[in-house]
Amino acid sequence: MTTTPPLQHYLQFSDLTASDYAYLFERAALIKRKFKAYEKHHTLCDRTLAMIFEKASTRTRVSFEAGMYQMGGSVVHLTSEGSQLGRSEPIEDTARVISRMTDIVMIRTFEQARIARFAEYSRVPVINGLTNEYHPCQILADLFTFIEQRGSIQGKTVAWVGDGNNMANTWLQAADLLDFTVHVSTPGGYEVDEKLAFGARPPRAGCYKVFGNPLDACRGADLVTTDVWTSMGYEAENEARRLAFADWCVDAEMMAAAKPDALFMHCLPAHRGEEVSAEVIDGPQSVVWDEAENRMHVQKALMEYLLLGRLD
Repeated sequence: MTTTPPLQHYLQFSDLTASDYAYLFERAALIKRKFKAYEKHHTLCDRTLAMIFEKASTRTRVSFEAGMYQMGGSVVHLTSEGSQLGRSEPIEDTARVISRMTDIVMIRTFEQARIARFAEYSRVPVINGLTNEYHPCQILADLFTFIEQRGSIQGKTVAWVGDGNNMANTWLQAADLLDFTVHVSTPGGYEVDEKLAFGARPPRAGCYKVFGNPLDACRGADLVTTDVWTSMGYEAENEARRLAFADWCVDAEMMAAAKPDALFMHCLPAHRGEEVSAEVIDGPQSVVWDEAENRMHVQKALMEYLLLGRLD
């Protein structure tokens, strides 16, 4: 008989412990090996995932939907346009109803406060598929990809080049928790908000350093990573951002400043010639396609963990 673990949500990276992540990375590796060997892994048989999208999605939808089916479960797909969420039903009421009919919920939305309100009234685990403030599932995949390629992230250096956005916030949370360092370089006016990343408590000393010059941020890095200059919801700022970020394109010179075996990552979709040059994203140091695939494997491990706890 399966014991149901205590209700736990995954709304930001700091919601889990270093021990939890060690387990998830091991479990994701097992799940991926079985997937590649065409071995069934139906630990979530008869479980239903509700996916709610208030922002457009490719990788998040495919990775969660395919992953849940591969684990023997089923999926319900909702959008704000196709549900009562788009007709002003209180999100608290939606949470009460959906969590009585499904076993786990993934939400991709705008403000973090919106997913937090949903989770407060949900009877089942809620996963953040992306908000304006955080993107924990993506960083989970990025870390797993690094571990696959290079081993432990502990003590390593990650260079973040670009916007101080939800990805940057989540990288800082990960560095604080898992004992590595992030070199952050953003244009003026687009800095990371430390309070948003860490809350009221001070971060671990040395978990991140700020650099005005992106080339300096890349020096000696084990991983160089970036994101689009204009995230969803900020399209009105697109032209201003193009001008402000002109010197923050990850190119061959930046990768040459990093360690010789440094990896390049991007959460995608990417704009070649803007935040990254084609020779970098399509070059030998890029692991963006492994990174994209790994969203599915780590999220399978995450859903299994939230629903079943740690398995032998």
